[in-house]
This record gives sequence, structure tokens and C-alpha cells, in this order.
Amino acid sequence: MNDREIHVSFEYNDELVKKIKKVEGRRWQPHKKCWVVPNNVKSINSLIRVFVNDNVSWDKSLNPFIKNNNDSNLLDINSTLSQLEKQLTLIGYSSKTKKAYKGHIRRFLTFNNNTKVLEKEGVEKYMYYLFNEQQNSHTFVNQALSAIKIYYEYVLKKGKVLYDLPRPKREKKLPNILSQKEVISILDSVSNTKHKSILFLTYSAGLRVGEVVRLKVDDIDSDRMLIHIRQGKGRKDRYTILSEVALDMLRKYARIERPENWLFPGGKDNSFLTERSVQKIFANACKKAKINKNVSVHSLRHSFATHLLEQGTDLRYIQELLGHSSSKTTEIYTYVTEANISKIKSPLDRLLTR
Repeated sequence: MNDREIHVSFEYNDELVKKIKKVEGRRWQPHKKCWVVPNNVKSINSLIRVFVNDNVSWDKSLNPFIKNNNDSNLLDINSTLSQLEKQLTLIGYSSKTKKAYKGHIRRFLTFNNNTKVLEKEGVEKYMYYLFNEQQNSHTFVNQALSAIKIYYEYVLKKGKVLYDLPRPKREKKLPNILSQKEVISILDSVSNTKHKSILFLTYSAGLRVGEVVRLKVDDIDSDRMLIHIRQGKGRKDRYTILSEVALDMLRKYARIERPENWLFPGGKDNSFLTERSVQKIFANACKKAKINKNVSVHSLRHSFATHLLEQGTDLRYIQELLGHSSSKTTEIYTYVTEANISKIKSPLDRLLTR
């Protein structure tokens, strides 16, 4: 760091790159392989706010700024987050949701210099900041607002003072779907039996990544050809189909690895494979299969539903297999299926092929 600029460096990570791009005045220096931020109060405060939840090694000269932004009431923040986690546990939220909500409240308090209670206008100002300056998605801002409302109601005991605060309109985005040919290419590109079994199960049963990694050996019912999903999203149990092809792959995997408790154990004792590991497995498979679409592991679940719909499976059965509470959630696949769209003939074809 010099008098005019601050150097920021980290191993490449998509999320960290997105964060640093939110800092005004930042620029990339290829020859130094680091980001450069102007050495002024505004940029430093922005930098600290963006990386408030990350493990950062700060230059000692930035200590006064860090204290003002983060440490001046750190004990109170930690106490507040502890109270929030307790309330979220009592409500029945999953550990993943609790972690997300605590992150939102930490950022909210940090943005407001640890002011615990703000008027409605202050919360609206924060929402505007998330939208306009940080350019977060509607989903992210909606979740932030949900966390703040719970914080006000259950931790601060302020009741529903934010009840009528408007929510961002939900974005109507269609999922990216893999064709059946692309799915085959992805599955064929994986040679590791354990990795192959994970992707086979994910696609063949329409599983969420958090569901497939938490499967236990006893959850595979080969007699009834069903998979028991325990405490999926919304803390709901359900059954979904077990593919014969996937079962054959699982048996091959079991002969090699011999799993005892978790179907796909992780590196630590009595732990399951992390979701991040499965995401990497899928990303590597897509790279080998030369799939250039913007897809993730969750795209296998979307593709499962879409392919079933194209085969003529009733939407109500698909809803049950996916574990959707509302049929409206499942209906999104009617917009991406080729079964109906392919029947429509373009007017250009009618004009020029008479």
C-alpha cells in the first residue's frame, strides 16, 4: 500500500470478485496481479463494508477505519446475532437459513454504524443501497428484508413496525435447462465412481445438492425403488423415484467405497461431502463435456423436471417428486419445455414454404 492507493489481493473466487467490483474506484492491475482501491475515506469504508463477513488481513494503518466500521460495538453485534440465532432456531429455520439471516443483520448493523434501531426510512435507505449501489438481485434484497423484519419483531421486540414495508417485485427468470444429450455428455465425462453416482442420483431423482450430500445408506430403498429425502427444504420429508441405472451405479460405488452411514462421506470423520465439493464436481464435468451454458448442479434438478414434463408426466406428480409446496413453483417448467413450443410453427415458415 502507498499514500495514494490500497492493494487488495486474494486467490481467484467469483464471489470475492463480485464484491470487490462493488467498491467505487477499484481497478485491476494485471502486472501486480492485485486490485487497487483509492486511499480515501469513502473507498476504505466501502471496502470494509463489502468484506465485513470475510476473513481479511488488514494493513495496520487501516485499524482506525476498521474500528469505526466494525469493532466499535463488536460485542453488541455478536450478542445481537446470538439472540437472533436463538429466535431463528425457535421458529424452526434450517442452519443454512440461519447463517444467511445472520449475515444480513451483520451487514445491516455495520452499514448503519451498529445503530440497533432505525426508523422505517432508515431501513428503506438500506434497501435502496443494496439495490442501487451494490446492485444485488431482488431475491437477495427480499431475503435481507425478511431477516430485518425478524430482527425487529423477535430480537428488538418492536412488533410488526416494518410490516407494510414494500418488498421488491420477484424477478421472473426462467431456469437454464440442459438437453438430454447434454446431460448424457456431462455424466459420461465423469470417471470417478463416487462422483458419477452423485450426479446420477441428482439428475435421476431431481435432488437439491443439499439433499444428495445428506443422503444416508438407509435412505435408498431398492425394494420399493424409492429414495427417502429427510428434512428437505422447508423441513419436509418426501419420497422420490430411484432410477434403476442410478441404483446399478450406486451398487458399483458401494462395492468400492463401502459407505456405512452417510452415502457420500466427506473428508472428516462422520461427516458428509460438502455442497461445494459437488459443485466443483459438476463444474469440472461441464468443462470436460464442453457445456458452455450458464448452469449449476441445480440445473440437473431443473432438467429432471423439464424432461419428465416433456415425456408427458402429470405436473402434480412432478410437484410431489420435487417437494414443492405450491403448484405455481412447478408450473415454471411449462415455460421451458420443448413439448409445447415445438408444436408452434413460425409464420415465416408458413409464408416461405408453401
